[in-house]
Amino acid sequence: MKVHDLAPAPGSTRARRRVGRGIAGKGGKTAGRGTKGAGARDNPKPGFEGGQLPLTQRIPKLKGFKNPFRVEYTIVNLSAVERLGATEVNPEVLRQAGLVHKRGLVKVLGVGQLTRRVNVSAHAFSRSAAAAIEAAGGSTHILPPPFGHGRPPAKGNALTSR
Repeated sequence: MKVHDLAPAPGSTRARRRVGRGIAGKGGKTAGRGTKGAGARDNPKPGFEGGQLPLTQRIPKLKGFKNPFRVEYTIVNLSAVERLGATEVNPEVLRQAGLVHKRGLVKVLGVGQLTRRVNVSAHAFSRSAAAAIEAAGGSTHILPPPFGHGRPPAKGNALTSR
């Protein structure tokens, strides 16, 4: 047996070191904090990295652009329309089936097969979805956006709280 083979007995615990309680044990006087300076006193400020340029200052401040007028759609595939089994499909039917949320625009994409005639109303269709619906004998109807024609209202605190 060598020193590096020694280990505490299973289940044994050891009291934690109580520093700053006098010179009787380890951790008296400066309690392992060195001498003077910000690190020896209370807590350093959050984000302080010892004089290295902090992460918050290293990352770029105003790069990129997020379009506040972006129109976002909830996507529904043809395979989901096929599984519904309804002949008339619109956002209300999709909401009741749990496929889309209460608000939001619906876009139908052409992933999957459509084997029967379905009349679909949505805010947008991909070319492949519209072609597949019409090839199956159904029809597509584009709904107007709830914000009227043109661009939607801007999103974001800086734009909405004016």
